[in-house]
Amino acid sequence: QVQLVESGGGSVQPGGSLRLSCTAPGFSLHYYAIGWFRQAPGKEREGVACISSRVGSTNYADSVKGRFTISRDDAKNTVDLQMNSLKFEDTAVYSCAAGWGCDGMNYWGKGTLVTVSS
Repeated sequence: QVQLVESGGGSVQPGGSLRLSCTAPGFSLHYYAIGWFRQAPGKEREGVACISSRVGSTNYADSVKGRFTISRDDAKNTVDLQMNSLKFEDTAVYSCAAGWGCDGMNYWGKGTLVTVSS
């Protein structure tokens, strides 16, 4: 069973930046598609970004495109989400997930809270 662990969440002012990291102790993320999802209070979970096991294959939600960047660091066994120009509406619990492809995820982390507030 792949167990994913997120880190890097916290509180930030609008316009600020945070970098989230996803890893899986004992498992290599290299062979998995890794997605970042978020769930705001009272709302359904939505996909934010995903990177496939193929090199150079990424996708983003329209709401974060141009502000967020997902990347893979095989040396560190992490998949990171760089979040810039954060907005109030980015406030959510962010979770990473792993699967065979970006169209379906099988393993999930517990999430890390990102709060954007002035």
